[in-house]
Amino acid sequence: MANTPDNRSLLDQVRRSAISPALNYGEAQSAESTNDFIHKLGIVVKELRETHNALRILAGLGCIPAQNAVLSECNELIAIFVSVKTAPAQQE
Repeated sequence: MANTPDNRSLLDQVRRSAISPALNYGEAQSAESTNDFIHKLGIVVKELRETHNALRILAGLGCIPAQNAVLSECNELIAIFVSVKTAPAQQE
């Protein structure tokens, strides 16, 4: 991959958006309410989708393989967090 300003910018964005879900999931674990938990998981999903889209752009540019483990893993994490976020709340 060429070391151009555009490529560096996109890679920096991928780094930030890929780290964010882990940090936001940590925040969700200390949510103050069910609504707070759901909101924080929503942020996790948004960041994962941003990462997925940036990875697809990199794949489209030929910077990374179109079929790769990172894209697959990102897709799986999106599916997991969407299912948790939309699951009915359990009675306590």
